[in-house]
Amino acid sequence: MRYSEALQWIHSIKRFGSKPGLSRISALLERLGNPHHRLRFIHIGGTNGKGSTAAFAASILEACGYRVGLYTSPYLEQFTNRIAVNGSDINFWHLVRLVERIKPLVEEIAATDLGQPTEFEVVTALALTYFAEMKPDFVVLEVGLGGRLDATNVVSPLLSVITTISLDHTQVLGDTLAKIAYEKAGIIKQGAPVITAVSSREALAILEQHSRESKVPLYRLSTDFFCSARSSSLKGQLFDYRGLFCSYKELFIPLLGEHQFANAALAVAVSELLREQGFKIPESSLRTGLKNTRWPGRLEIIKESPLVVIDGAHNIEAIKQLEHSVRNLFSYERLHLVLGILGDKAVEEILSIIVPLADRLIVTAPVNPRAAAPEEVKQLSLPFARGAVIVKQEIADACAYALKTACPADMVLVTGSLYTISEARKALLLMGEASQ
Repeated sequence: MRYSEALQWIHSIKRFGSKPGLSRISALLERLGNPHHRLRFIHIGGTNGKGSTAAFAASILEACGYRVGLYTSPYLEQFTNRIAVNGSDINFWHLVRLVERIKPLVEEIAATDLGQPTEFEVVTALALTYFAEMKPDFVVLEVGLGGRLDATNVVSPLLSVITTISLDHTQVLGDTLAKIAYEKAGIIKQGAPVITAVSSREALAILEQHSRESKVPLYRLSTDFFCSARSSSLKGQLFDYRGLFCSYKELFIPLLGEHQFANAALAVAVSELLREQGFKIPESSLRTGLKNTRWPGRLEIIKESPLVVIDGAHNIEAIKQLEHSVRNLFSYERLHLVLGILGDKAVEEILSIIVPLADRLIVTAPVNPRAAAPEEVKQLSLPFARGAVIVKQEIADACAYALKTACPADMVLVTGSLYTISEARKALLLMGEASQ
């Protein structure tokens, strides 16, 4: 089997859709020898900030000399980005070998009453098997969707993290914060302390209840540990941390946006609790880990003249954070906004927040069956637009048009979905190489 064939088989399973539940992933992992039983996990859920928090936590642990697996989704550049050890993606050969091993097991389960395992279940099983073979000291595991019935919830973690809770994926998780919090709180397990940046009383009440029932402590940002911003620039940010057991002054992070202070603070709290469990995490290594964190596609500066920024904001909370960052962090004469949104999001509300910033709006769509039609998005955006609204069906064409029409003092912002910025990032980097 070739890599392209392995990838094609994995993606072909998508046609069976999403089916929440742990029975199929458990059956698959059992046939694989339960690889997750041989690993230590930090399990990270929440609505926004999961990936950034995971990246900070993994980078800190790597800087301490530990071998660290990282499982995230979706991928930004290529599929193998989702499964990495110490910053190195799973190689093509290893992926093919695991697919050859897992494929007959998936087909075996599909023929039973359990039914066809989903794509995410297959990829999760593949990742856990890979990590068991690579024998990392820790695996930082990002929840796919929700938590309670997410395929990653088969693990028994050392720690659980729930970043934020807001309305997203309401058609699956529920249409209130309490319902969504109930799903997210499903990752809370006995023996694993919980760390959170959730501030909503409605959501916190659910987390507190689950923590009490599981007899584990719940540590809250701004109640049990604290972070305060010191400075921000396009090169990075400084913040102070007052924690559960110790405090740090002037911690540097390269990721931009005020919301990254909270994500970094969650990762520092993770390191504190791991230290309490007996793991060595020196302050110098913690600082190095934060400083070395890389998480592309989140307020990532691709070019400086004109300023080109991509950000994967895809729901109301993330778009509000992006709008705040654009107003307070960046300087520009005109803003050219390239926007591609998925149709199952709160499209009109997203448009009402971000479109008023733009001097020119270029509407496009990612290659995704859930993508909102650009012409429909254009019509919905007109009440909020204060400049021209252009439609470019292809993301590469939209980016090229934005660069062509932008002056050196302008800013080009690409956002709306991680799928949008994945395509845009590839196109923009190729354009940069071509212009050199």
